[in-house]
Amino acid sequence: VKEVANLSLVSSACDVVSAAYASTKESQPYLRSVCDAAEKGVQSVSEAMASCVQPVLATLEPHVAAASEYAAKGLDKLGEKLPLLPKPVEQILSDTKELLSSRVAEVKEAVSS
Repeated sequence: VKEVANLSLVSSACDVVSAAYASTKESQPYLRSVCDAAEKGVQSVSEAMASCVQPVLATLEPHVAAASEYAAKGLDKLGEKLPLLPKPVEQILSDTKELLSSRVAEVKEAVSS
C-alpha cells in the first residue's frame, strides 16, 4: 500500500482530491459540518478496528510480508509496462493536451492539403 501511495500518479491524484475536499469544506459551511461528523465517525471506527485487528495481523504477519513482497514485484513489473505511473497527474494531463493539439494540427493540415 505504501509503494502504491508513493507513486507520483497516485500521490498527486490524492493531493488533487484532498485540495478539492478542503476547498469544498472551506466554502460550504453545511457540508463542513457533515464532513466533520463523517471524519469523526471514520476515526472512531478506525481506532476500534485497529484494536480488534491487531492480534489477527500479528498472527498473519509472515503471510502479509510474503504477500507484500509479491505485490511489490508485481508493482515493479506494472511500472515497466505503464510508464505513466511514475508521472504526476498534472504532467499526464499536460502531455495529453500536447498530444491532442499535435494530432489536431496534423488533421487540419491533412484536410487543408
